[in-house]
Amino acid sequence: ESLGAQGTVGFLNDYFTIMVDCIQDEGGMLDKFIGDAIMAIFGTPVAHDDDPDRGLRAAIQMMLGLNEFNVLRKSKGLPPVDHGMGLNTDQIVSGNIGSPKRMDYTVIGDGVNLAARVESSCKKYGAHILMSEHTFHALKATYRTRQIDMVVVKGKTVPVGVYEVLDYHTKETFPNMIEVLEMFNNGIEYYNEGNWDKAIAQFKKAQKGNPDDKCSNMYVERCGILKKRDPKDWDGVWVATSK
Repeated sequence: ESLGAQGTVGFLNDYFTIMVDCIQDEGGMLDKFIGDAIMAIFGTPVAHDDDPDRGLRAAIQMMLGLNEFNVLRKSKGLPPVDHGMGLNTDQIVSGNIGSPKRMDYTVIGDGVNLAARVESSCKKYGAHILMSEHTFHALKATYRTRQIDMVVVKGKTVPVGVYEVLDYHTKETFPNMIEVLEMFNNGIEYYNEGNWDKAIAQFKKAQKGNPDDKCSNMYVERCGILKKRDPKDWDGVWVATSK
């Protein structure tokens, strides 16, 4: 609204240039721009044996590129930009799709939809890079990650594990990471068991280590809600009510 039409186009062009370079540097294919969003594919039309890793490495580089972009914007007195990314690995349908008058090479299927649902969860968890358990188990290299939920996303019936990737963080953006992750993971174990009081204690310890960790804050609130329910109904799966 404050940029105007020409300013918006210029801003998006600068942003897209950085992000598309990160994707292509890892052998990914830009599928399409959706407004200010980017859809990218790794593994088609040319497959590699490490496409999940390529996608994740691209996402990490995109966050690092965004941080540099924000430093430049700050030097010009402009507000910072924030974004979230979702990754999923699955079998999908790819090819030229459209009408006889207009066709585009793209991908469709449940795997694509789940990637979009994972991405839309970034705001809820205060995360920048989220991936499904399908991508997590397909990775060949080791990354700094944590499982942040087992959730039934909107429009689905089967629960899926969601993991956050933290490799792009610095000591300033995520203080006391090792200690916080240990306490957070302890909290998740108690949470899965339905032991709400011990889970809350662990999440509160994680809060002290990093007060800005939205995940820890969210779980303190969620455990408080779940304490009021019948523990016999708990199976460790949270059902999302929004996209």
